[in-house]
Amino acid sequence: MSKGTVNKVILLGRIGSDPEIKYMPSGVSVTNISLATNDSYKDKKTGQIIDATEWHRVAVFGQQAENVGQYCQKGSLLYVEGRIRTNRWKDQSGQDRSSTEIVAITTQFIGGKSNRGNNSTAEDSLNEENQVKEDFSDDDLPF
Repeated sequence: MSKGTVNKVILLGRIGSDPEIKYMPSGVSVTNISLATNDSYKDKKTGQIIDATEWHRVAVFGQQAENVGQYCQKGSLLYVEGRIRTNRWKDQSGQDRSSTEIVAITTQFIGGKSNRGNNSTAEDSLNEENQVKEDFSDDDLPF
């Protein structure tokens, strides 16, 4: 914690599409995923329950990126602890643009059997690897 502030996010959600592992020029692996979380509320006028889905962009680095890419797929339940980061840039027409994402610090696979071609569970395959914690400073990242 720096200067009395906290930037921490905790999410438990489902992955929206199969993860793809990419590699930075430094060799560090990165997996970007979309994570869906759900909430519901009661409409005051009709009394009907309304379901709402929120999508989160999550960047996972290092060994965790490798694990997520190998053992997770669309629909997998994933627990993520991380921090919010906003990227800012100018597009080709000179317009200011920004995007907000979660940089994962800890990931944990939740659930049973892996559907990736064998009958072992992700838990069996990973043992302690599924709770890898890696710290990256912004200097380690390409953006």
